[in-house]
Amino acid sequence: MKNIAVIGAGTMGNGIAHTLAQFDYKVQLIDISQASLDKGMATITKNLDRMLAKEKITEADKQRTLNNISTYTSLEEGVEYAGLVIEAATENLDLKLKIFRDLEKFCPDDTILASNTSSISITQIAAVTSRPEMVIGMHFMNPVPIMKLVEIIKGYSTSQETYKTVKELSEKLNKVPVEVNDYPGFVANRILMPMINEAIETLYNGVAGVKEIDTVMMLGMAHPMGPLALADFIGLDVCLSILNVMYDGFKNPKYAPCPLLVNMVMAGKLGSKSGEGFYDYSQNRKAEDVAAMFS
Repeated sequence: MKNIAVIGAGTMGNGIAHTLAQFDYKVQLIDISQASLDKGMATITKNLDRMLAKEKITEADKQRTLNNISTYTSLEEGVEYAGLVIEAATENLDLKLKIFRDLEKFCPDDTILASNTSSISITQIAAVTSRPEMVIGMHFMNPVPIMKLVEIIKGYSTSQETYKTVKELSEKLNKVPVEVNDYPGFVANRILMPMINEAIETLYNGVAGVKEIDTVMMLGMAHPMGPLALADFIGLDVCLSILNVMYDGFKNPKYAPCPLLVNMVMAGKLGSKSGEGFYDYSQNRKAEDVAAMFS
């Protein structure tokens, strides 16, 4: 388990790679785009520099962490010696199924296959492999190096041995693993996304404005960030995808995404990553900074 492959160099993937490498695991960070790999490594370096400035790590710690990460644009080469693969690609079912079919071909027979999916069925993903007992969900929270929670999702066929191995790894990363069964949205997003959707409905129905809604939730409910700023931070396209998974999975209208959310995503207003969502990020402001304006 000293060699762990991470698929996807985006926000979650580079955060997972950073965390693993900081705890001295050898990480193979894989993405089809060299530009994405370069951007991911730049983000890891920037976050390590921030930790260095706060005296949480030393220069030697930073260099050791970076040296523990190798990058690959070839899936086959990247997973050749992996004891565990953590898929952190876009929240798209077809893409994830393709990745796991390829992992089935390229990984050693004893490699555990994990997905960082925030809502998609682990059982459905596992079904495209011949090792469903070795497929599991490992849902980290963003930002990965800081957030303690890891939802560990057991598919229908996930073995207790696989669960135990992933649980122990999570603890070695100084995380708090929580066992969750395989139902749409798991726990975190089954509770969070309807709340965000209801905040969007509240805006859509003209009850209050964006800042007012977020201020009520921050000052009245002690949330560190308002639900609309949080939606921007997560990505409105990701929120929509998760809600659609839950709506399709439960066939319950309470999970139906608000029309305003649908329209914003179609218009390309995806939140902080696109420069505009419920807030304007044209001056490179992050969602956390927007939320801090109200506290």
